[in-house]
Amino acid sequence: MSITRYGAEKSGAGGQNLPFARAVEAGGFLFVSGQVAMENGEIINGGIVEQTHKTIANLIAILKEAGYGLEHVVRCGVWLDDPRDFWSFNAIYKSYFGEHPPARACVQAHMMVDCKVEIDCVAYKAP
Repeated sequence: MSITRYGAEKSGAGGQNLPFARAVEAGGFLFVSGQVAMENGEIINGGIVEQTHKTIANLIAILKEAGYGLEHVVRCGVWLDDPRDFWSFNAIYKSYFGEHPPARACVQAHMMVDCKVEIDCVAYKAP
């Protein structure tokens, strides 16, 4: 079984190298590292709605780079900074995953960067 790693280039705050890959593909599975609402090394301005859209856009970009799409996502992990954002987040999330959502966990957590949401995922496509 081959393992493919998708970059750890300068993608962190301030353009620093991060000590992990954006995604790793193995045996038909793609494991995407936690994504936040980052653009050009900085968290975008805005509330949960804007940050959720950007976070999912970043997730989609990595999936696409590896040849996957949202239809291949089997599980997501979600961290919210503020539990009061749960319902607003769910409305945006559902607009992307529709009637066939993946399995998911969602918890409140203090974030490592100044963002409102972080999402990771596991996707699967038969090799």
